Amino acid sequence: MSLPFTLDQLEVFTLVLDTGSFSAAAQHLGVSQPAVSAQVRALERKMGTRLLERVGRTVGPTPSGVTLAGHARALLEAGRQTTEAVANHGEGVSGTVRLGTGATACLHLLPRILQRIRRDHPALHVAVSTGNTDDIVRRVELNALDLAFVTLPVSSRTMAVTPTLRDDFVVVASLGAARLPATVKATDLADIPMVLFESGSNTRLQVESWLLAAGVRVRPAMELGSIEAIKEMVYAGLGCSILPVMALRGADMKRLQSRALHPALSRELGLVMRQDKPLSRGMQVLVSALSSSKSR
Repeated sequence: MSLPFTLDQLEVFTLVLDTGSFSAAAQHLGVSQPAVSAQVRALERKMGTRLLERVGRTVGPTPSGVTLAGHARALLEAGRQTTEAVANHGEGVSGTVRLGTGATACLHLLPRILQRIRRDHPALHVAVSTGNTDDIVRRVELNALDLAFVTLPVSSRTMAVTPTLRDDFVVVASLGAARLPATVKATDLADIPMVLFESGSNTRLQVESWLLAAGVRVRPAMELGSIEAIKEMVYAGLGCSILPVMALRGADMKRLQSRALHPALSRELGLVMRQDKPLSRGMQVLVSALSSSKSR
């Protein structure tokens, strides 16, 4: 029996429904919008009916699309469970785990963890995506990612959240700048240009809250999305910054002043997954590795 659809087409169709647009679905899948549109058109052609229609600024299901959506989700979940069940009979751990995380953890924590996983489980592939906490958690909710390792807090009734790692913040400045005190208070930074993370991230919110608690309202000289760019601007003497210790390599400590904060400020990173998500063997390996990770 030849079915008029593929699982890939069903995945694209349900993701368009969940995100409300072709462009958002394409972004989640890491493909172009025309590719998503082509998959949906092919599915509609094979099914012999329209499945999606535009409702205001979003895309919604037609009556036929509503019917298909329920069956599609059941088929996709059955496919995932089948793949995991068969993999459990093989030797070792295999398959793909889709992980979402922030750029700092991706650069400074994940490489050595993924290196160990590849050494111990060469048939297991960990596909990593980066973004801010809200975007990553949204993709986990949509089942576009299996697992998130992000800065907390995360508020969602459908998510299981496990705090995993504490990462302290420090002030960094160039060696050529005025010498920082042994421990730095927010008021010490009131008149110094600051290079901060771009707005919207949990990390930026935590830094701003720490400053505001001491009555310091910061006006950043620069707001950047790359922690490596922030360090380079600080090294060039264009301002100081407040960064997580995880982001500082040995070489950074030799070319930058680094001081603890008073009162101390830290962020908490944690594992986030759907409560109804079956835990495959590959996910178990990754969860165990992340749970035992330590910031330097």
